Amino acid sequence: MPRATGVRSWVLWLVVAAGALVMLFPFWWTLVSSLTDQTALGQSPSLIPDNPTMSAYRELFSRTPFARVVLNSLGLALATVVIQIATSSLAAYAFSRLEFRGRPVVFAAYLATMMIPMQVLLVPLFVQMKSWGLVDTYLGVLLPSTVSAFGVFLLRQAMNAVPRELDEAATIDGAGHLRIFARVVMPLIRPAIATFAVLSFMSSWNAFLWPLVILRSEELRTLPLALASLVGQYATDWNVLMAGSVVSILPMLALYILAQRHVVAGIAGTGLK
Repeated sequence: MPRATGVRSWVLWLVVAAGALVMLFPFWWTLVSSLTDQTALGQSPSLIPDNPTMSAYRELFSRTPFARVVLNSLGLALATVVIQIATSSLAAYAFSRLEFRGRPVVFAAYLATMMIPMQVLLVPLFVQMKSWGLVDTYLGVLLPSTVSAFGVFLLRQAMNAVPRELDEAATIDGAGHLRIFARVVMPLIRPAIATFAVLSFMSSWNAFLWPLVILRSEELRTLPLALASLVGQYATDWNVLMAGSVVSILPMLALYILAQRHVVAGIAGTGLK
């Protein structure tokens, strides 16, 4: 029995290791390609660059205002995270703690909006932003993402797991809904908030379609738009494009590493699969 258990453990370890290598290979290839000269990349690509060079990164930042592009995406992503956490947590508290007529119906209708594809909303959103004079502005990019149905669902599930006895004890001490929300509920659902923050940041960081429609100026472009502009009609410098991809991956990777423990706890605590 111990030998059989040891064999199964080794087989499981090998399967997990193989899966990890398969998932990591695209990232490794991206990094290697960004450190390889364009000529060498087209002639004899290798998993380990013979003469690694940073020329692709230098060309990336000289060809385009890439530092400004990164700051644009970072600012929009951080603003989106803060606003979505504020709006989603308040709505989640209302659906979790406040009793009002038709609450299940309203919540179901709110969740149903998740099934509407973004492509359907592009034209009415653009018309609305144009009527407000927000075309080619940061605010025009930001406004449609100020609320998140998924965030409301995720945080509501986390709040439902908080015992209501804590609310009753706080009420006896004279606390109102805002104080209970800020002092009791929110500190207890930090893992869910961290999970939603990571997912919200990734969604805004990788957003392509809406910024492509609403933005016009080159200095306002976000990172996905800048990466798309590196693809030429007849030829593409793949090492420069891969260098841009590496730069785009680093902030998300750092954020996930910092919040990994909270993300795992948040997903497990809210019952998400």
